[in-house]
Amino acid sequence: MKLSKRMCFLAILGTALLKPLFGATPGPWEQPAAALAEQIAAVLGPGQAHLINHNLSSIPSSEIGVILRLLRQDLKAHGITYAGDECPNTLIVTFSESAHERLWVAEIEEGNQTQVAMVDLGPIQAQAAPASVGLTLLSQQILTTSDPVLAAAESPVGLVVLESSQLVLYTRAISGWQEQKRVSIEQRRQLSRDPRGVLTMTAGNQSFDAWLQGTRCQGGPTAAGPANNWTAQCHDSDDPWPIAQAPVTQASEQSGVSATQPASSLSAFYNASRDYFTGVVTPSIGVDLPPFYSAALIPRSASSAALLVGGIDGKVQLAENGALKPVAGARDWGSDFAVLHSGCGAGMQIIASGSGEAITDSLRAYELPALEAIPASAPLAMDGTVTALWTAPDGKSLLAVVRNAANQYEVDRVTALCN
Repeated sequence: MKLSKRMCFLAILGTALLKPLFGATPGPWEQPAAALAEQIAAVLGPGQAHLINHNLSSIPSSEIGVILRLLRQDLKAHGITYAGDECPNTLIVTFSESAHERLWVAEIEEGNQTQVAMVDLGPIQAQAAPASVGLTLLSQQILTTSDPVLAAAESPVGLVVLESSQLVLYTRAISGWQEQKRVSIEQRRQLSRDPRGVLTMTAGNQSFDAWLQGTRCQGGPTAAGPANNWTAQCHDSDDPWPIAQAPVTQASEQSGVSATQPASSLSAFYNASRDYFTGVVTPSIGVDLPPFYSAALIPRSASSAALLVGGIDGKVQLAENGALKPVAGARDWGSDFAVLHSGCGAGMQIIASGSGEAITDSLRAYELPALEAIPASAPLAMDGTVTALWTAPDGKSLLAVVRNAANQYEVDRVTALCN
């Protein structure tokens, strides 16, 4: 009985899990995942199936997520898509190992029939994939809240947190950041299911701009009174959002992105109904961009930069010299990445979240000497799912928004230590 003859309801999966994965150099799991998918497809043919996995091996859970994404991608290439547990066709994939070798087994249940496919990965030592590790990422929690956080920006004067219906302003105290006031954001439009936002610091880190669906807010210290007395005003706006900026402490030479404007001015139009950027940027960079989730300016010389974009189709590409080129080695990136000027190695790294929804996400540093992302650190485990990532104004740290298993939100400061 072929799956194409059955009607199965699709499971609700995270958007990032459905993104196709492209343009990577072969990793240790790609060949066995492709081999297992080929055997499964030979039994099932095209259709739908519910996927269950068991890990009885020493492979860490973060790597199991990578393997499952590869397997789903390869199965999809064979015409097999993913369904909920209502579907009578089930794939039970077990990752097992002995003292010396690994074995992946797939039990293929079609109605009342069960068949087995398996892949022998050989000696465990053969799976070791040495990576170039030039720095260590460090994370420091600076704020925890039960309210959903869309973005955050830190300055010597204060911490600004953007939520879906308000701005929260914090001032520095001996014990850490202390809430000073909340500014309501009156929304004339209904927010999308997973709203996003952007916060940037201006005027020497003394003021801020915030963008939310259909709204722009501006604020900073009041002209009179204590320096830590912040205020903010919001108004309707359909202006493009800033998507990539150079550190404000660096020289604002011409970036190469525009002949007349610095890199920090690059903005893009946001599609609020779909929670991504349309691909239309201003000023123009001379090449048509696909719809994307994240973007970052990558310095190429003292006077030029390229734009790295993470498309909604899972492709990571580099826009440079009027051309859009695929980047290899970014197959396991999530939808959030940002640039860190660590001073380690090449001096600048791209910090990317892991792909897919996960109870425990991770961040990892990469360098991009050409068109291949080279790992520059071990993964840094985060206490939840990374939902936003932004470079600090000085470029030497990042702020990461993390949603943990208890549905609490935290803001973490991410820095690097050179090895």
